[in-house]
Parts: sequence; C-alpha cells; structure tokens
Amino acid sequence: RATEAFERARETTANFIGAFSSQEIVFTRNATEAINLVAYSWGDSQINSADQILLTVMEHHSNIVPWQLLSQRTGCELSFVGLTSNGELDLDDFRSKLNERTRLVSMVHISNALGACNPLKEVVRLAHSAGALVMADACQSLAHQPVDVQALNIDFLAGSSHKLCGPTGIGFLRGREELLNKMPP
Repeated sequence: RATEAFERARETTANFIGAFSSQEIVFTRNATEAINLVAYSWGDSQINSADQILLTVMEHHSNIVPWQLLSQRTGCELSFVGLTSNGELDLDDFRSKLNERTRLVSMVHISNALGACNPLKEVVRLAHSAGALVMADACQSLAHQPVDVQALNIDFLAGSSHKLCGPTGIGFLRGREELLNKMPP
C-alpha cells in the first residue's frame, strides 16, 4: 500500500508539471537537494575544466553554492548573466555569455527576491541551440502559473512541496528520463 501511495504521488507530480512519465520524478527533501543531486550526479560525471556553467545574478543561494562547489571540484568556469535596469534577465548578456563551452544553464524561473519571470522557453531554445542543458528552479513559479516541462522542453526542474501548500521536507527533481538514466546514483 505504501508503494502504491508513493507511486500515485509521483504520478500526481508528473501530471502537475506535464512530465512525459512518472519515471522522470525523483523525490528529494527539498528543491535545494534536487539541485545538489544534479550538481553532484550529473555534474561530477559530465563536467570538466573546459566547461562553463551559466547562472544569473538573481539566483537563490541554493542555485549558486552547488555550482560553486562543482567548479571547485572540476575547475569548470561559472559565469553570471546580469539584469536589465528593470530587474529582469538581460537576454543580450545571456546571448553574449552562452557559447560552445556552456554545458548547463541553471536559473530560477521566477525570482523570489525580484518577482521577475525569466523567459524559460527562449532560454531553453538558445541553450539547446548551443548544446547546453537547462536546469530551472521552479519553486516560486509552480504555485503561481502553469509549468509544463514538455512545452518548455526543459531538461531538469526542481520544486518544493511547501511552496505549494504541501508538507515541509519534500521536494522533487524532474529530469528527462534519458538524462536520469545516464546519471550515476
């Protein structure tokens, strides 16, 4: 019964964000742990000193520190995209920093400090055209707007239950199944 309830919760989460399959949902203690899971499992196995991780200056520390630690472990470069005078993502700066060395773009969907909603669909399009994956911290957006990971074509997404009026101590990572299958446990 516990396994059935657990799998129903995974299916509910997958349906809520438009995941292809419930197998794309990994339950964690919170979104921070979900981001750390990507940094340690995917990052340690895929990133080296020739690579770049692209973040923004509006990130919560939970989406900065794991990448700083990955940079210390691998020697990869961290670059930060700036903001416009309106406090929004500077897409021109993003385009100028995105390059063939960029392996991952990780950014908040909606900033908890600024309220800015980043144009994820455009970011994903640009990142994928450069050969990079995209990780989104969707903690703020999941409670305020529909988030469809297939429509966004996003690779990784982190969420947290307490932001959705759920219990504390539970979050999730959504990863494209083929990426999750290639990640070491």
